[in-house]
Amino acid sequence: MRNRYLDLLRAAAIVRVIVYHLFGWPWLSIVLPAMGIMFALAGSLTAASLEKRSSGQVVLSRVRRLLPPLWLLGLVAVPVMLAIGWMHETDSDHPFSVGGLFFWLLPIGDPTGSDAAIDVWEPLWYLRAYLWFVLLSPFMYALYQRIGWLAVAAPLLLMGVLDVTGFTLPDTADSALWDFVTYGACWIAGFAHHDGRLARLKPWIVYPVAVVMGVAAMYWLRDNQGEDPWDLNDVAESQALWSIAFVLIVLRWQPAMEWLAKVRPLDRAVTLLNARAVTVYLWHNIAIAAVWPVLTFVALDDLEGDLAIVVDFSVAMALTMIAVLLFGWAEDLAARRSPRWWPIGGRPPVAAVPASADPDPAPAPRPGDDPAEPPQPVVDFAAAIQPQPLPPVPAAAMPPDAEPAPAPGPAPRAAPDPGPEPVAAVPLGRHASLGEDTRAGLGMPVAGRPAAHHPPGEVVDRAGRSWPTGPTAVGWPEETPDWFRGRRGSDQPEQ
Repeated sequence: MRNRYLDLLRAAAIVRVIVYHLFGWPWLSIVLPAMGIMFALAGSLTAASLEKRSSGQVVLSRVRRLLPPLWLLGLVAVPVMLAIGWMHETDSDHPFSVGGLFFWLLPIGDPTGSDAAIDVWEPLWYLRAYLWFVLLSPFMYALYQRIGWLAVAAPLLLMGVLDVTGFTLPDTADSALWDFVTYGACWIAGFAHHDGRLARLKPWIVYPVAVVMGVAAMYWLRDNQGEDPWDLNDVAESQALWSIAFVLIVLRWQPAMEWLAKVRPLDRAVTLLNARAVTVYLWHNIAIAAVWPVLTFVALDDLEGDLAIVVDFSVAMALTMIAVLLFGWAEDLAARRSPRWWPIGGRPPVAAVPASADPDPAPAPRPGDDPAEPPQPVVDFAAAIQPQPLPPVPAAAMPPDAEPAPAPGPAPRAAPDPGPEPVAAVPLGRHASLGEDTRAGLGMPVAGRPAAHHPPGEVVDRAGRSWPTGPTAVGWPEETPDWFRGRRGSDQPEQ
């Protein structure tokens, strides 16, 4: 069965990212460190694949799932950026170059673009970080199997070495290195979640260790404030410690989730966000940039207070869902599924369609797969459309774990079999809707970098609206930290 707790964690992280990029509230990075959670879930999924397939197959499969949604974004965004003058930006930090377009095809470096379209390409650092984690996973998993928890600590120790020595690399490589040491512990902790090593740790060990790391993160953050007070995204050391502490706690815990199915709107929203997380990530920042023009067009740009916050968030989510309708099908093609406009179909009965724990598509069911193994199983397309063996003679009155007592002599047999147990039919045109591939093959990339900072003097209200730069507004608290200062778009802090 599907692990809806992990689905809920992933969906909550996605919503947190949208709210953070929309309003820029620094405290959100502490309440829910979304990036650490998503890297940990991705690491767990990758470990599941590495146990069942060769390293080359796993890497190729995950890269294949990553690239088509990015290519679709590039197919739309790059021509637009060229049309608005990217090639003529002489003072840009990211001038146009033919070689730079390669990163839109294979993001081993950050895909960049026009300064006028920063909302489009700025969040793409995650795809670069995720790709490098995937490429290195066969080596990291082998190391983890040898040295266990020391492998989880290794990225943190490497970060300490970088801090002490001041070692740096060229810009692109240095960004990749710092993202690795910041989130590498979370990725490898995902290995421990998959193989049960984390679950086997006693609570009196896990929770005190997590608390110590969390306290250390806050202590370091207090004395090393970034551009935004108490924003973990500005301080890599605090981000790394707080994220791994949070991951150890939330992945060590496995609450009952039967209640989620009873709350149908929430259940369907969780399913949708998981099935289209890559699309939401790639397009949500563009949707946020379009919020204020849309509100201006409908004459709702002068709202204030809580109402403005609700309206801004609602419009941002509505625009993001439009992007899901228009571009989400690329995730289905990348996973070799039939395209779907709105992938929130019902989950299949376990008896009707066997589910595989391997996140990668396979040509046939694989014996030995554990359908209950976290993270959530997905319906195997090829298995679903092949004839399934009929179940054995049912024994409805017998508990699942009971064994029938031997009947002495000519004891009467059980009631005759009335026929094969009904099996849910699989219409050829609807096989893709039998189950939601919540993994999207990627561990659901979610942004975690702070939103774009407004230029000095730009007026920003608490709902996140801004106006063109001009003379500093009278009474604006320039030196007093404002936890609710809003920002448009997103920007990646310099490493």
